[in-house]
Amino acid sequence: MPRVQDLFDMSGRVAIVTGGGTHLGTSISETLGELGATVVLASRRRSVCDEAAAALRERGIDAHGAGCDATEEAEVQRLIDSVVSRHGRLDVMVCNAGGSPADDDTPHADIARFRESLAMNLDTTFICAQAAARAMIAQGGGKIITVGSTHGIMGTDKRLYEDTGHKRSSIGYFAAKGGVVNLTRALAAELGEHNINVNCLSPGQMPKPTVMPEMVERMRLRQPIRRTGSPQDLKGAVALLASPAGDWITGLNLLVDGGWSVI
Repeated sequence: MPRVQDLFDMSGRVAIVTGGGTHLGTSISETLGELGATVVLASRRRSVCDEAAAALRERGIDAHGAGCDATEEAEVQRLIDSVVSRHGRLDVMVCNAGGSPADDDTPHADIARFRESLAMNLDTTFICAQAAARAMIAQGGGKIITVGSTHGIMGTDKRLYEDTGHKRSSIGYFAAKGGVVNLTRALAAELGEHNINVNCLSPGQMPKPTVMPEMVERMRLRQPIRRTGSPQDLKGAVALLASPAGDWITGLNLLVDGGWSVI
């Protein structure tokens, strides 16, 4: 019978985190490295990933930066092929690449921006998960973690944003993240026979330092737990879904939101 601490040991395992060099991706990468995994941080901005990986190596984590545009199938396949060639395997793929292009309110939204949001968030998730699944099937299993959002299961109250100078996420972002949540369920159902777990991690309000203080305060007051989140609040959930502790969990949308979604 394994001890609890042994269930979270990821020594000898290899992980890729797309969008791994900033904000949520940095915390996710740090978590996997602290559990003992070799971590590859990948994004279009290779220099950012290299810098974040270097900071992790200073702490004794086996981390590497890589360049990859997750909207391009060929680039994602090259990334996975290079990781498997260098490290011998791919145990965890975290599909974190994404973003929300600025847009107007729905009556005036630009369809091109809507499609851009889908490409940045939903297309990238499928491309990365599909390529990872091929590698994992060949080796006998693995873990795929998609990254959703509370925006994937609920709308928003525009009054939160009034007079703050902060724009809400585009309507396409809401649609894309909702797609990520159900894509996760579909992938879990299809890939389970190959010993691949697929789960979605959905963060709540974890504002970047650039968000205006008034907006942060409004978020805080709406939270059942009276504070906004930070990327560090994801670490426990990442550890569960990526490690052997989560071997019998699949198709889950795990909300880490301080209760935002219950109101």
